[in-house]
Amino acid sequence: MAIIEDAGAGRDRLEHTQVLVIGSGAGGASVAMRLAEAGKRVVVLERGGYYTGLVDPLDPSRPGRGTLDQREDDMFVRIDGGRGLDTSEDGNVNLTYGSCVGGATVHYWADSYRTPPDRLDRWEREFGLTGHSEDELRPYFDEIERDLSIHRALDESFNGCNRLFRRGVDALGWHAERVPQARKGCLRSGFCMQGCAYNAKQSMLVTYLPRALHAGALVFANCRVSHITTEGGRATGAVAEVIDHSTGRASGRRLTVRSEIVVLAAGGYGSAPIWLGSKLPNGSGQVGRNLHCNPCSMVFGLFDEDVSMWRSIPAAYGCEEWRLAREEAGRYKEGGYLLMPNQLGPATLAAVLPGFGADHQRLMAAMPQIGGTIAWIDDHESGRISLAADGSRRYAIPIAGRNALMLRDSMKKGALALLAAGARKVFLADAVGTQIRDASDLDRIDGVEIGPGAMAFAAPHPAGALRMGPDPAHAVVGPSGEAHEVRGLYVADPNVFPTAPSVDPSETIAAFSLILADRLLERGVV
Repeated sequence: MAIIEDAGAGRDRLEHTQVLVIGSGAGGASVAMRLAEAGKRVVVLERGGYYTGLVDPLDPSRPGRGTLDQREDDMFVRIDGGRGLDTSEDGNVNLTYGSCVGGATVHYWADSYRTPPDRLDRWEREFGLTGHSEDELRPYFDEIERDLSIHRALDESFNGCNRLFRRGVDALGWHAERVPQARKGCLRSGFCMQGCAYNAKQSMLVTYLPRALHAGALVFANCRVSHITTEGGRATGAVAEVIDHSTGRASGRRLTVRSEIVVLAAGGYGSAPIWLGSKLPNGSGQVGRNLHCNPCSMVFGLFDEDVSMWRSIPAAYGCEEWRLAREEAGRYKEGGYLLMPNQLGPATLAAVLPGFGADHQRLMAAMPQIGGTIAWIDDHESGRISLAADGSRRYAIPIAGRNALMLRDSMKKGALALLAAGARKVFLADAVGTQIRDASDLDRIDGVEIGPGAMAFAAPHPAGALRMGPDPAHAVVGPSGEAHEVRGLYVADPNVFPTAPSVDPSETIAAFSLILADRLLERGVV
């Protein structure tokens, strides 16, 4: 039992299987585990490499490779898509996603929320999504939470930034709760975004993928799918380029997989480009549209006490007061985002802190006293994924309209929380480092430039680009997860969500994917 990394060692390779899964993140790993444990032959193709910490996740009695080395520069290259540098086409939004065995669950914060019932009700009411109600999902959430040791953050996990954040939001009387975490035996090192070297964060790398492998699944790393193959309107497999691990370039070798069904789970930013590049049917015109990705704002505060935001877990205490947007006279008033304490490593923090030269140097000298907030907006205006003439991927993500209003309001609320926590001054992550010294300065945020070159936003939770729904004219896949226009092709990642789920999507992705796998088994599809 092992992850296959050479995919042929100098020659092309052909595999025959019952189920091909493209992608090994929360969706792909969940499907692979369930179907492999049911006795089905499963092949998983992962574009990224295979990295481990101090202990082998496939055999805890053996040492790991130590390639999850807790260095920000190394880990951006190893586990982050585009080496952490991919952006929207205008450069305004940084695309945060995983590219490694285990997908984004290797670098995510491990926040693990059930889908809010109001969001499930909206998906059913507005988009006709059936088969995914709160009652139908509940046993899957129960299972996932057992398997991934999900629990509310404990007192000892609160770092300086979390304690200050709790002080601020509690003083303001905002509704906040301990954040549910997928962790077991956490050492609170603070390197969550660099991949957990201790196998404590319960990512797919240490949970569902080992189970799939133990049940007989084959997992190929460094295999970039070039296209899904079809015959007579039915998916028949895929062709992948084998990537040279040492250079990151195509090796010239190919891995071809023939399968009875194909499960596309390449992630919110990855699946739509594979669909488009494969020239699969798109009669609805919806492939790549309806992209939601939770663009997030950041606000920083300088305190008189040590904060060291890069230690322990990222978010132990989260504010849900503003999760749902509020309107007044039919117009946006405030809210529409989760507000959290922030965690950035020293190198990343240095990159986003404002200023140049001596100004930046002074902030860097005070870095241990800097805390911050981050807000994931429930984006209203959707974006689009497309391919350029040369086949390269293009991502249009609007920072305008209500999205811009929500981002500005989230910065105001973040500033208020930091001020209430005792910050001496608060500043934004814009090019000029706009400062907020008290509540009377909040209106300055309404005039802050937030366009390309002035402020950058990260987008960690892509969803919606292969939307699920019963009507082939308005959705790409049906409620069963099967593509409306390609038989035998299923989607098991956040692309099926009609909108963003308004919380971290990892548990929702896994639950939807387990439902898909169980229904395939119930119907005898494989």
